[in-house]
This record gives sequence, C-alpha cells and structure tokens, in this order.
Amino acid sequence: MPLTKTSIIWFRRDLRINDHPALLAAIESADQVIPLFILDKTQIQEAGEKLLAYMGQSLRALDESLGNRLHIIEGDQVEVLKELIAQYQVQEVHISAEYERYGAERDARVEAAGIKLVRTGSPYAVTPGRVLKPSDATPYKVYTPFYRGWRTHGYRAPAVTPKKFKIVEPTDKYRNFPDFPFPEGVQVIAAGEKAALARFSAFTRSGLDTYDENRNLASIDGTSKMSTYLKFGEIHPRTLLENLGESKAHDTFRKEIAWREFYADVLFNNPMTDLEYYAPKFAEMRYDKPGKQFKAWCEGKTGYPFVDAAMRQLIKEGWMHNRTRMVVASFLVKDLHLEWQIGERFFAEHLVDYDVASNAHGWQWTAGCGTDASPYYRIFNPIEQGKRFDENGDYIRRYVPELAHLSASEIHEPWLFLDGYSKGYPERVVDHAIERLESLARLQEIKADKPLDPRA
Repeated sequence: MPLTKTSIIWFRRDLRINDHPALLAAIESADQVIPLFILDKTQIQEAGEKLLAYMGQSLRALDESLGNRLHIIEGDQVEVLKELIAQYQVQEVHISAEYERYGAERDARVEAAGIKLVRTGSPYAVTPGRVLKPSDATPYKVYTPFYRGWRTHGYRAPAVTPKKFKIVEPTDKYRNFPDFPFPEGVQVIAAGEKAALARFSAFTRSGLDTYDENRNLASIDGTSKMSTYLKFGEIHPRTLLENLGESKAHDTFRKEIAWREFYADVLFNNPMTDLEYYAPKFAEMRYDKPGKQFKAWCEGKTGYPFVDAAMRQLIKEGWMHNRTRMVVASFLVKDLHLEWQIGERFFAEHLVDYDVASNAHGWQWTAGCGTDASPYYRIFNPIEQGKRFDENGDYIRRYVPELAHLSASEIHEPWLFLDGYSKGYPERVVDHAIERLESLARLQEIKADKPLDPRA
C-alpha cells in the first residue's frame, strides 16, 4: 500500500470549488487529490464553437481557484484514468453523478473497464428519479404536480466550502489547456465560479424581488443569467435556492429552477426524448423540409422583428432571452412547419448554456409534442409577442439596426409603414395568419379523434 493516499476528483459539469460534495468526498478520502478534466474528442467535435470557447475560459477560472494545478488531459477517459491511477497509485476516483444519456453511458463504460467511480451529489438540487407520485411511485409527467412533489421532497443545504487541501502538482504533460477561440464578433458573459457568484449576488440585490414582473421583458436585464453557469456547474442550484423566500417573485424564480430539474427528470425517465418525440403521434405529422425559409430563420431575416432580434442575439451572444426562445421555436415549428429537432440542433450549435434536457424538452413543449397540458394549440403570434414583451422596441433596435429608425408604434410591423423597408430590412418569409391555420389543419390530419396529450 502507498504511504500517501491519493484520490482523483474528475470534474465534468461541476467546474467549481464551493458546494461540491464530490470534491469534499475526494478530499476526505485521501491525503492528496488530483483535480482532473478530460478533453473528450467526440464531445469536442459535436459541441458548438461558442460553448467550447466558454468552456476553455471556465477551465482557466477553475485552474486559478485550484492554485494552477488542474490536470487537463485530452484522450479517452478509460486510458487517461488508468494512466493516472497507475502513476499515482490512486485509490478512488470521485465524480458527481450523471443522469443524461451520454454522461451515464460514459461512466458505465469507465466502470466496465474496471475503474470504480465514487458518486457523490449531482448537478441538481434533487437527483432525477427521486420525485415520484405518492399514489403509485411513478414519475410525474406534468410540471405543476412535479413542482409540488419536488418542494415536498426538499433538498439539502449547500455543502461546505473545502478548507485548504493538498493537490498533486501536475507535470507539463498534464497541462493540456484547450484554445478554443470565440467566433469573431461574439460576446458572452464572463466565465467561472467567481463570475457566477458575482452575477447572482447582483441579481439578488437588484433583480430577484421583481423577477416575476420583469423576467419576460426582453428589453431589460430582468433575468438571472444563471443558465450558463448552471450548465457548466460553476454554481450549484442549491446555492441559488438557499435563501429564497416565499414571495411571488422568489417563488417564480424557484419555479424556473424546478423547470430545469423537471426536464432532467423527464429525460432520465424517457432517455431517448432528447432526439425522439415525447408524444410519438406527432412524428406522423406532415412537416416541410428546411430550405430558404429555414436559412432566413437561422440568420434572423424572417421579416418578423421580434423573431429576428432573438435569433441575432443568439448568434452574437450565445444566449437568448427565455421568452424569445419560445417565440422563435413556435415560429420554426408552426409557421415554417419544420420538425423541432432541426431547431434544437441549431440551438445546440450556438447556445453557450446548451443543456440536453432543457433544450430538447423546451423545444418539445413549444412544439406541442412534449409535457404540455394544452399541447399544440398554443401558437405564438410573433407580432403580438413583440408588442407585449418589447413594447417600446428597444430589444429589436439593439439587434436589428435596420429598424432602429422606426417608432414604438411602427417597429413591430414595418410592412405597414412607408419607411419600414428603407434600411434594407427583409420582407416577411410567410404570413403568420395563414400558417397558423395550416398548422391547425395538419394537426387535424393526425388527430383522428384520439387524445394527443402524452398523459393520456
């Protein structure tokens, strides 16, 4: 037996020091720890440029908090772990448990190779699969009762911050930091745990108490912007939940965190629904093939100002306001008649906060084939949504400069005004009123007097 006990803490979606149960377990189990991040070539090939660039910055921030001793190694997970285990006579490999299909399969493959993984904690306040109906111990299929069950189940307080602990000094061989540049012109939020905590602190002071009123207004900074930090585990949801009160604003924020946990639970119980229809009947619907209209949607040139502003925000910032995510998703599926997976893949390529469960099931919810009590009939009007949630047009002006000269009463419908197209703004690719009726007609084709609600 080695005189010095060594454990590995294998970082994945948990790039932080605070509120990190797996890190604490690694520290407590050994005299020294090896903090490790493995660059997976397959994941890198599939990930979007913005996400990879942000990840590189997040890893730098984590490295700094570890005294510049983070081991970063590119290669196969099994081979990397076996090399370190042999070199340092490692006793335990500690991880936060994974529940998404890729992560779970990766960890199963590692264990099948004879490497024992010690799981402590997860990226969620309540681990997927634990919130069950008291009547029959089955998973919830609808959000509202899930939320009640989730609150009844409860969650632990944040884990303590580790005190000073011994970290193995990495050799140059194990300092393979990635250099993923951001695409030209792209501006994203600051990465890392410190940035996450600072942003949440600022939001708590100035945005939390009005969150219920402001979160849907695209033109103001009324959201927490925590989604990217949660995706990379730079902050844990328990940290966000810890000091919430029972006001309407605080509960609205709590419910948004619960939505993330609900979708993780749904995906855990229906693991193929990141790709397949949650309500299989909708696979039978008539859909169009992507063409010029899809290209216009991708580029923010549909001729609908609120849609275009949102798509351009996505391209520029790798993030999009939640209200507009629903609007542009509805437009793709119900105005352009394209399958939700096409839009989901585009989001995956561009979102810095890309989360498999939230992205796939957010799309399915809007497309009407997911966990929605009134599935398909909710068709967002892109004009009225803009008027309601960007009343003065400030959001549109920020991202669509061709319309900046128009007044608040003109900017949402530039086709009605002589000066609407004077700066090169494109004409509408479709007529929303006509396409809405077309969508409902296609729904009738598959309905056949059978319930479409996935709960049925």
